[in-house]
Amino acid sequence: MNTYLCIAGILCFLLGIIHSILGEYLIFNSKRNRGSLVPSKKSEALKERHLRILWATWHLASVFGWCIGAILIKISIEYNELKSTSIDFIIQSIIYTMFLASLLVLVGTKGKHPGWVVLLLIGILVVIGN
Repeated sequence: MNTYLCIAGILCFLLGIIHSILGEYLIFNSKRNRGSLVPSKKSEALKERHLRILWATWHLASVFGWCIGAILIKISIEYNELKSTSIDFIIQSIIYTMFLASLLVLVGTKGKHPGWVVLLLIGILVVIGN
């Protein structure tokens, strides 16, 4: 088992869970009609359809994170048996994704959103594990 890849995969799951829960609580809770799953309280600056796609995209990021986490955990468990050019490609893709995502969140939030640190840590763990 590759411990670094496993920890990176677990961090992907944790980041996705925290991302969805805090997003619901801090951002979307006040924009939802009572009893409704999808927020739909429009404002002057944001139409209902835009709010709905923002909500879906918010949670889509978590789902993609969980998918990457599952891939990393699977690779970590069978690391020695799976070593191939395809696995190398997948790992390299995840490394670039995490570093670019970290940079995007860092720049986009001027470093005020802690997610960039976790994304960077995941990228570093995958580099070390590879």
